[in-house]
Amino acid sequence: MTALDPVLARLTALHPKLIDLKLDRVLRLLERLGNPERRLPPVIHVAGTNGKGSTVAFMRAMLEAAGRRVHAYTSPHLVRFNERITVAGETLPDGELLALLEECERANEGRPITFFEITTAAAFLAFSRAPADVLLLEVGLGGRLDTTNVVERPAVTAITPVARDHTQFLGETLAEIAGEKAGIVKPGVPLVLAPQEEEARAVILAKAAEAGAPVHDDWRVSEGVYHGRGMTLALPKLGLAGAHQAGNAGLALACLEGFDLPEAALVRGLESASWPARLQRLSEAPEIWLDGGHNPAAGRVLADWLSGRPERFDLVVGMLDTKDRDRFLAALAPHVERTVAVPVPGSAASVPAEALAATARAAGMDASAAPDVETALERLGPARPVLIAGSLYLAGAVLSGLREQ
Repeated sequence: MTALDPVLARLTALHPKLIDLKLDRVLRLLERLGNPERRLPPVIHVAGTNGKGSTVAFMRAMLEAAGRRVHAYTSPHLVRFNERITVAGETLPDGELLALLEECERANEGRPITFFEITTAAAFLAFSRAPADVLLLEVGLGGRLDTTNVVERPAVTAITPVARDHTQFLGETLAEIAGEKAGIVKPGVPLVLAPQEEEARAVILAKAAEAGAPVHDDWRVSEGVYHGRGMTLALPKLGLAGAHQAGNAGLALACLEGFDLPEAALVRGLESASWPARLQRLSEAPEIWLDGGHNPAAGRVLADWLSGRPERFDLVVGMLDTKDRDRFLAALAPHVERTVAVPVPGSAASVPAEALAATARAAGMDASAAPDVETALERLGPARPVLIAGSLYLAGAVLSGLREQ
């Protein structure tokens, strides 16, 4: 238990009975705090379904390699809440973060507010009080009504590939979800757009045209080379594993084209970027990889990576019942030898291991259930490399366990 846990528990208890995406609550709180969201360095605001965190990680690494001071806001955290808020390149220590959270708690005066809303207000306070050159701001959920969307005039907005996820909040169709993501578009603010399915692309471009936002979607990565509007760059070996990361690196480069960074800094940043639980190699002998992917699009990305490996993998999987486990597992099934399903520790929304194993068997997998990741790994043994995937919360529990060893 840390000094933060009591205040985080109190803030969680303020949560409304239902999650309703709206900005009224946080706008009221921010006004009581003196509107820190209006006193921020230039903001790059990133929405999308998959790749937001990796894109932010690439941008941060390139900016810092060029000597720039960078704030960053990401979610969720994997092990410690502090991971979400980086101020001028440093994770806030418990004492400073505790003071910010308690300041927001006092200003809120016990009114209903979501955990994400009040903690984002604390992040804006921190960012407004420390000088920096750039704030990298990741959307929490959706875009249009996400708490981060109170920033009225970012320097750049960006949308990573849009896919079906969080359908209970954002809509059932790709067009509806894309419309929510495109809610971060602002009049006159450049929008950097990743390649999209045509249904999503049409909606986003229409929103940008309606807002009068110039769109930069003519960048591309081809045969390991980034081609942008004013720059061509041969990509080095990227610090993040997986062929899909070339697209995230390209989007990051496109967002930073106007920031006048030296080419050497871009290369160093791309090489050194790190982002936990995104095809993170945990050990070499036995070979174990960890990924937080949890939706069908992430399943396809992982399947592509597995198909390029010289050996078959075993899979340890845990998922939440809000995710499309059928399609996630169907994507992985052809590339996996054995599967062991586990519960996501500490989550009431976890799919029971036996039920998840049944879903895996229906997808054609040789699957069984285990009570935890440790038991699953013991059962699988060292015969093949292992991928642990299906949930960022599962990934966080794995990393937390490693930290405690």
